[in-house]
Amino acid sequence: MSRQKVTRAFLWLAVLVGGPLLGAKLFDLLVLAGAWSADPPASLAMMPYGKAWPVDTGVFFIPFSAAMLVAGFGALAAGWRTPWRYRWMLCLPSVGILLLLVLTVVAFWPMNAALYYHAIHSAKDTITNAQSIVLAQRWITLDWVRVAGAAAAFVAPLCALTMPWPGERAQNDPLWVRIALTTMLAGVAAFVVWFVSNM
Repeated sequence: MSRQKVTRAFLWLAVLVGGPLLGAKLFDLLVLAGAWSADPPASLAMMPYGKAWPVDTGVFFIPFSAAMLVAGFGALAAGWRTPWRYRWMLCLPSVGILLLLVLTVVAFWPMNAALYYHAIHSAKDTITNAQSIVLAQRWITLDWVRVAGAAAAFVAPLCALTMPWPGERAQNDPLWVRIALTTMLAGVAAFVVWFVSNM
């Protein structure tokens, strides 16, 4: 199978996964987060965690994000020798989803825990009512970053699919680019292993 066909197959996967992922992220932000962040701390009881919610939102977002990560890096690897005018659209979904996953782990997981513990009056609660209001507002603001990132990760492969496949191959990348790519891929693999082991 040619690199063009493999790249396009991964791009189609990115589009087919990215559309529902973007839609679900908008629903999560506007409906679910809109409800639990409306009037903290009282509204925090509506956070979709704990016994009152039989399904965690992560059950949807984690597999779809993982599929998007595979699709993005698959398209990037298969289409790596394309010129940069085309290759940047292959970089956006892979690097974008990876950065959004890192943002989720670094920023959202601690905020989710702090807000949830405050909502259920846990012994692990470390914030005040006033801090819960500020934290909920920060959560909403940062979640718009995730929505924008998900939109870019969906639109970029869609644009790449509508463009003609570049006939010429890019020159061999400099050594520093190849080292950076290898380091990045090793970092992605390490992050994925860590992410899965901490779910």
